[in-house]
Amino acid sequence: MTKSLAILGSTGSIGVQSLDVCRKCGYSVKALTAFSSTDTIEAQAREFRPEVVALVDEKAAADLKIKLADTDIKVLSGVEGVCECASLESADTVLNSVVGMAGLKPTLTAIQAKKKIALANKETLVAGGQLVFSEAEKYGVDILPVDSEHSAIFQCLQGKPANKALKKIILTASGGPFFGKTRDELKSVTVENALKHPNWAMGAKITIDSATMMNKGLELIEAVWLFSVKPEDIDIVVHRESIVHSAVEYTDNSVIAQLGVPDMRIPIQYALTYPERYESPVEELNLAQIGKLTFFEPDYNTFGCINLCKRAISMGRLYPAAVNSANEQANLMFRQGKIGFLDIAKRVERVFESVPEFDSYTLDDVMEIDKLSREIVRGD
Repeated sequence: MTKSLAILGSTGSIGVQSLDVCRKCGYSVKALTAFSSTDTIEAQAREFRPEVVALVDEKAAADLKIKLADTDIKVLSGVEGVCECASLESADTVLNSVVGMAGLKPTLTAIQAKKKIALANKETLVAGGQLVFSEAEKYGVDILPVDSEHSAIFQCLQGKPANKALKKIILTASGGPFFGKTRDELKSVTVENALKHPNWAMGAKITIDSATMMNKGLELIEAVWLFSVKPEDIDIVVHRESIVHSAVEYTDNSVIAQLGVPDMRIPIQYALTYPERYESPVEELNLAQIGKLTFFEPDYNTFGCINLCKRAISMGRLYPAAVNSANEQANLMFRQGKIGFLDIAKRVERVFESVPEFDSYTLDDVMEIDKLSREIVRGD
């Protein structure tokens, strides 16, 4: 049973829910990190009394140091500070819920420190899957998924026969706030419209990704790495109720699914307690009360971001990293009011012409393609 944690991205939605699981299970929190939320992380630090906290923003870190001056909690800053938290000797597990590409370097640092990884940062695998799994194998590190869909697949695969018995993965998608809309209807949607997710409470970036369905494309890429399957062996199905979190189909056409209320504390806790299960703070699923479950084919024409992700992982190399970074930039520009909703996919598609043609890559290569992709999307 996990006893000590470093939680990266503790002030975000997943981080906050992870701390709720820690309260329930009585886990020790050794490190907390965030970008700049001084008030939130101060309150967390005072409650959980970690050895160290880190804020990426240098000014915010200086402010936090003053706020926590009456404690013996060490305050660090910058990416280096986050990486120090990720490799803290007293923490046996690192839960990475950092948003975006920023999560890749801390994940690699944690792996090299031989920490168990509970991964909620999908961009780590989308951008650097080859690097991450190479390092995980080298250091003998387990990577357990925290995303609800990947946790569901992981749970469905427990006790499975040999790999050859797996026929395909069925990845469920909520469809976001714009399910059933046409491209014409999406031309004028606002950021406020896009942030109204029907089922999940998430941060702004991930909620916009859900609205474009880029989130599902990124999850497809992540599933390829996590479960060693081909892109064509993953089906996506829209499931509006978000009760079936994903499923697997075996060669005998038997399908096993994982169900639960839409609450991230279930997959968070399972990643931390695996292979054991314990009581959770989540409400019980009442199927009779729900009444019905519905499933639909995705509209790949309207939500073209999924196609871009499929294309990227099929091409391999640095294409997934390029698409991921391009999306981060386009998503941000939409939230800033600089481009329209449908422009996100158009901007992301631009990067396919500029990806270097080599098979293996380093962290520096990933960071270079990250910079280039953002420039292309901005039109620099």
